Amino acid sequence: MPILTDDARVARVVARFEALTRADLPRLGEIYADEVLFKDPFNEVQGLAAVQTVFAHMFEALDEPRFVVHEAIVQGNQCMLTWDFLFRFKRYRYELQTVRGASHLRFAGDGRIALHRDYWDTAEELYEKLPALGALMRWLKRRANR
Repeated sequence: MPILTDDARVARVVARFEALTRADLPRLGEIYADEVLFKDPFNEVQGLAAVQTVFAHMFEALDEPRFVVHEAIVQGNQCMLTWDFLFRFKRYRYELQTVRGASHLRFAGDGRIALHRDYWDTAEELYEKLPALGALMRWLKRRANR
């Protein structure tokens, strides 16, 4: 279901994220400012080239990565997006995996993203899905919930 927003910046970003392919990486400067700050549970980088490297690694490490954005909340020059990230592990060839998360975006004056911060639970959304580590994480979770 497409995100309905009258904010052209957000509509452009959502459309780009949902259709992102490896071939789009050279054009990320259309949505990211040159000195963008990007942070997720595994990366903290600054600059467009560094963000392109993060996304390039995603395409190298995973099969069929794609984002599905569910909600957008916009206030002034900021936006929160909720999303699902779908992919398959290349190494393990498991079924389609889903990571649920959110992104905080702050836009620069020219409408491009100046800050991109992703929030998601690495233990629940990723580590529990890996073979040996997943079994350990699920055991630890059960022990903690007693």
